[in-house]
Amino acid sequence: GAAGGASSQYASSFCERPLANTRISPSSVRPPARGNTMAQPEDAKRRKLAQEATMESRWPSFESKMKAEGLNDAAIAAFKYNLGVLLSGASTMIPESAIAPVESLPELAGLDVAPDAALLKSTVVLKLNGGLGTGMGLDRAKSLLEVTNGNTFLDLIAKQVASMKKQHDTDLAFMLMNSFSTSKDTLAALAKYPELCTGDDLEFVQNKAPKVTAADFTPASWPAEPSHEWCPPGHGDLYPAMLGSGTLDKLLKNGFKYMFVSNSDNLGATMDLKILTHFARSGAPFMMEVAARTDADKKGGHLAKSNDTGGLLLRESAQCPEADEKAFQDVSKYKYFNTNNLWVDLEALKATFDKNGGAVPLPVMTNEKTVDPRDKKSTKVLQLETAMGAAIQCFDGASALVIPRSRFAPVKTTNDLFALRSDAYVLTKDFRITLAEKRNGIPPDVKLDGMYKFTDAMDKMIPDGPPSLIDCKKIVVEGEVKFAKGVVIKGTVTIKNTSGSCKEVAAGTYEDKTVEL
Repeated sequence: GAAGGASSQYASSFCERPLANTRISPSSVRPPARGNTMAQPEDAKRRKLAQEATMESRWPSFESKMKAEGLNDAAIAAFKYNLGVLLSGASTMIPESAIAPVESLPELAGLDVAPDAALLKSTVVLKLNGGLGTGMGLDRAKSLLEVTNGNTFLDLIAKQVASMKKQHDTDLAFMLMNSFSTSKDTLAALAKYPELCTGDDLEFVQNKAPKVTAADFTPASWPAEPSHEWCPPGHGDLYPAMLGSGTLDKLLKNGFKYMFVSNSDNLGATMDLKILTHFARSGAPFMMEVAARTDADKKGGHLAKSNDTGGLLLRESAQCPEADEKAFQDVSKYKYFNTNNLWVDLEALKATFDKNGGAVPLPVMTNEKTVDPRDKKSTKVLQLETAMGAAIQCFDGASALVIPRSRFAPVKTTNDLFALRSDAYVLTKDFRITLAEKRNGIPPDVKLDGMYKFTDAMDKMIPDGPPSLIDCKKIVVEGEVKFAKGVVIKGTVTIKNTSGSCKEVAAGTYEDKTVEL
């Protein structure tokens, strides 16, 4: 109850990045009132620290750091607000008492709508491309990873757009939201696809924010590699970055009304004319594509209904109190998850900015990391982030649509990449990667040993490519192994090597067994 009160109390005040044209300055930002509102026992230490640390003592060093980096007033003001939220001790949790399950939703397969190709002229396709893939040991854009047949994510995206243009005989508008870390590499990689557009017509760049030292809430310092002191503020930055860069106003001026947004690492997310037509006909300001949760998705966020407003909202794992974890992971109760394929009415987005004084009110999440992502002994830091899907709670009349798993093939971990490179997935003629038909919409469950968290280590494990997973329900790898060419996995298979030295998984079929090497 207390957590619910705190959560709803601050939900509308956890605002996204204020923008350059909202006449906001760092000095005008007021953090939430200080209060003992953080209700989770695990947050007690941080609450105590928040009470000891004040904006007066902490803010000057952040402000001077951001000014020295050349960040604009809007970016500085936004971070000042977020830091204020952290120091206020406000709860960012969404407890069971605040929400209810979503019982049913319309499904793409059941839509009775005639696709209207004329809508494409007023639609822009946007890919989020700010991620570095640090969780997979990368120091460059994750979209530069090879996925299949020598194609990177970016190659496949460019080919998807070309295919859509050809299929619908229209000049489909395409844009990227890059981060300060991915812009240069991405533009260089896409130079061979000039038909995609160039420069400001092809990209806008999201803000960056300072990492916060977890121990004392001071700016993180890492002289060995100063770029590690900064982080993207989460993909919720999409909305203000669009407004602040002039992109939103430019799109509206040029007659665009609809935007389809998805992650660059989700190769199943292409423009679907039937979905676009449904969205346009529905009149909804915002629509989220959701998919049915399986056991493999139970740790990820889910869709729910707000008891307070009756509207849809998202609850991410970082927003779930420990006591409610069992309910959070119950896929029969909370049946749908956000694919991050979103449809936005640009006119409604502009109206939402105007209504909220130049911001989209989104929840803020604290993400705990190490300052150098590859060095787990480096300084522990907090990254203050927002998620773009959480905007579903900011638009009256926002809706959701259940889509088949074929529109959701993301790569968050080497487990995902291992599966995606296997025969459990196929590359379609229009350059989408989808689950093979035989999989019936259910991906293989891959659990690689922790030593394979980074892509370079995984590549050494499968020098001839991954084993066949077309008939695999679950594969677990424990210990150091190398797969020979011609390994076929069926059913549930665990491969164990406790010898301490690398062992080969010989060619052959392995079905419903534990293999001790």
